[in-house]
Amino acid sequence: MRQSDGYRQQEKIYELWLCSFPGMGNKGRCRLAEHCGGAYGAYSASWEKWGEVLSSRQVGELKTFTAAWKPQRAYREMEEQGISLVTRGEEAYPKRLAGIPDAPYGLFVRGSLEGTEQPTVAVIGARDCSQYGAYVAERLGALLGSRGITVVSGMARGIDGISQIAALTAGGCSWGVLGSGVDVCYPAGHKVLYGKLVERGAVISEYPMGTPARPQNFPPRNRIVSGLADVVVVVEARERSGTLITVDTALEQGREVYAVPGRITDRLSDGCNRLIRQGAGLLMTPEEFLMELEELVGQHRNGEQSVLAHQIHKGKAQQGMEQGKEGDTRQEEEQKWEAGKEQEEKEQEEWKLGTPAPVKNLPPQLEAVYQVLDLCPRSSVQIKAELTRQDPEGWAGKHIPALLMRLCMENLAEQVSPGYFCRKRD
Repeated sequence: MRQSDGYRQQEKIYELWLCSFPGMGNKGRCRLAEHCGGAYGAYSASWEKWGEVLSSRQVGELKTFTAAWKPQRAYREMEEQGISLVTRGEEAYPKRLAGIPDAPYGLFVRGSLEGTEQPTVAVIGARDCSQYGAYVAERLGALLGSRGITVVSGMARGIDGISQIAALTAGGCSWGVLGSGVDVCYPAGHKVLYGKLVERGAVISEYPMGTPARPQNFPPRNRIVSGLADVVVVVEARERSGTLITVDTALEQGREVYAVPGRITDRLSDGCNRLIRQGAGLLMTPEEFLMELEELVGQHRNGEQSVLAHQIHKGKAQQGMEQGKEGDTRQEEEQKWEAGKEQEEKEQEEWKLGTPAPVKNLPPQLEAVYQVLDLCPRSSVQIKAELTRQDPEGWAGKHIPALLMRLCMENLAEQVSPGYFCRKRD
């Protein structure tokens, strides 16, 4: 092993020691390491040396922590679990994150952070999302994943997890930022997603191994979610929502924020609608968003050519091809252009809610009720009015709530509040 490699591994062992000490923030870790000439220098320094940059309380706590710390064993255990530590100044440390206020001194990573130069979008929103929100998160995650755009989120229930699963299913990459150690799957019900993230992306945390998911860990975690992204998209959020903490950190970091509009009667859309009113970007169609994303990423990279060009225009015809190239006839170029146009129209159509597909072996009356349901909640009165409009004689006197409850029992519909129903997404 080269001397530089040996030095770097030794330094990494003691960076783990520094990152694992709970009584110090990122600024304190950086200050101590710089003052002592690195993490190993800090570990080897005298208590008096520590006291030149740390408080007396911190010195006392660090003395106790260090006395019980087994550097080689702790590092070996981390490696055995397939976890790596990336610290500021290393090439693997995400450049976007390095520039934010209070950037993490170190990141624990299970998986791979390869491709940090690729465009990244944070998709966030309500844990208890509606069927409408789930539909949009799923479509958006799949679209981004299929275009080679990394989806970053918090692996939480609802919008976060749905968008990440969709991106991975579409063959893309996703990073999950945890409010616990990377060896702790939280929420426990997301073990399948956790495994896919490790395999196809990464699980990331600034908290050392074994750290449980405490409530106070999540607000600081949110700054990493937004810090890793070029753009933040809010799919659903109440007016007083934890999601808006991430929006605040994104704005402080100079990130662009987009919001998905919703009905003014839906409380889950209050946060998004207010963000749009305050100047957030309006996410209406996938192609518009992707084109605006390309421009934004190009601006953030100081005028350099955006790497989004390939992903965003994937499937579209390459115009201005070199003349005389074998096989590049005008007819072939037109065929490629048409294929790209068809792909764009297909994506636009998939983005819309559309009419639900017929359900096999469903009685005619239930099928008719199902066909008028939307992913946005509607009252039983509104549903009956629509059915009566379509067939005045056929639905006179029918007890619609009973049919709606049967659809709920068939897992085709959901009662979101007393008297209000929506269909479940396909």
